[in-house]
Amino acid sequence: MTSEALVAGLTLLAFGLIIAGVAFGSAVGDGIVASKAVEAIARQPEARPNIFTFLFLGVGVLEAFPIIALGLAFYMLLVVANVPNLLQHLH
Repeated sequence: MTSEALVAGLTLLAFGLIIAGVAFGSAVGDGIVASKAVEAIARQPEARPNIFTFLFLGVGVLEAFPIIALGLAFYMLLVVANVPNLLQHLH
């Protein structure tokens, strides 16, 4: 195994771990935000419009993190490690 193959393999592994971690964290965060909103609406139904506003604000902010992480993961994959070029050299 050459050092180029090792770099390509480990970069692909890191890319997969970043995407899996961000997806899992975002799903857990969305679930927590939604469950807390449902609890708040159950306690104070008259505050429903306010709660929905903050629910969507919270989910919007929470969903920005996976998009940023996806961009950084692709940057690492395509620019830092230059995996397509490494894979081309392996063939």
